Amino acid sequence: MAKILVIGAAGQLGIELVLALQTQYGVEEVDVSDIRVPNDEGVMRSRFLHLDATDEDSMSTVLEEGRYHAVYHLAAMLSATGEKNPIAAWDLNMQSLLHVLEAAKEGWIDRVFWPSSIAVFGPQTIKKSVPQDALLDPTTVYGISKQAGEYWCRYYHEKYGVDVRSIRYPGLIGHRSAPGGGTTDYAVEIYQAANAGEAYTCFLRADQALPMMYMDDAVRATLELMRVPANQIRVRTSYNLGAMSFTPSEVAKSIQQHLPNFQVHYQPDHRQGIAESWPESIEDTAAQADWGWKPKVLLPEMTTTMLLAIEKKTQTAVH
Repeated sequence: MAKILVIGAAGQLGIELVLALQTQYGVEEVDVSDIRVPNDEGVMRSRFLHLDATDEDSMSTVLEEGRYHAVYHLAAMLSATGEKNPIAAWDLNMQSLLHVLEAAKEGWIDRVFWPSSIAVFGPQTIKKSVPQDALLDPTTVYGISKQAGEYWCRYYHEKYGVDVRSIRYPGLIGHRSAPGGGTTDYAVEIYQAANAGEAYTCFLRADQALPMMYMDDAVRATLELMRVPANQIRVRTSYNLGAMSFTPSEVAKSIQQHLPNFQVHYQPDHRQGIAESWPESIEDTAAQADWGWKPKVLLPEMTTTMLLAIEKKTQTAVH
């Protein structure tokens, strides 16, 4: 049986993480699961398990039979989508995590990764260089579920010795899959529009700064954290993780260095209110000290990489 299971493998982060795990450990050592089939051929080289993460019986069966060394539990309803259906978001985000933590308590899983988010912060949190122990003040059901999840992770570690590890991801930007209904989705959509030769209408203000990270850095951070000996993990809620902070207008200017005629219009919608409640930048000295975290990709390099990758994907689709 496989040693690693990724739950929520069809999502934006899931696809990228599965591909990295396959490279590191081998296709046969990775199982992938989701309620929908991932649309990535690389991901589907691994054994696929159709799994509803809210179904306790199905989850228990898979986890007990799998006896996985590591489970990466990514299934979640994100911020903007969650606000449209808050009860469903809470049920998915909370119940699925508790199923995994219970399985780890029973000894069926050796190590768990669960992602948190900058959505745990809110209007009462300071906006710049937010420290590891900052006030958590979420205003969305997504953020509330992540705050609760952080405390559940710490509880299961302290009460039952569960080795669960977590990162508070900033906005994640990648090119292999579509964004999943988050407030930072504009930072993927804007590159797609630019590649298509279209103007982009942004749902945030031009000057709305948010913490962001290129997907390859996020995946690398996740794998690094999971390799660290358990006694080095001092934060059992969730680690702050920083890379870069920028505004929509700064991304647009970065793209215009390559495509001078690219245009962006701004029509803030309900997601602007969510973004305003989040930090502008993150301080991550705990991650640096405990497991040597350091970002590699910043805005100029990310823009070059994103435009080239999307262009290549477009040409492949045409041919």
